Amino acid sequence: MFANLLQLITRQPPPDYERSFVQEIRVKQRSPRNPRIEQAIAAGWVLIVIKSFLVVWLVGKYHLNFHAGWIIGPTVISALLCTAVYFWRD
Repeated sequence: MFANLLQLITRQPPPDYERSFVQEIRVKQRSPRNPRIEQAIAAGWVLIVIKSFLVVWLVGKYHLNFHAGWIIGPTVISALLCTAVYFWRD
């Protein structure tokens, strides 16, 4: 701890300063897809579709003063983002 403080005060980099950084990372193959996660994503999309129809029906039935898209839009955008992150993760 005091050695690092002394180097900070004298502004001298340690002798192995350049070796401390990662120079390169290579990924040889994609990680395998998990079927359970893909089933969970599919189930989530089914629930989103059911929720969307339910919201449209409720907004129409009770004559609410807002558009159903204000509820459905952020849900679909978030789900698209999560799905894209999973499938394009590598």
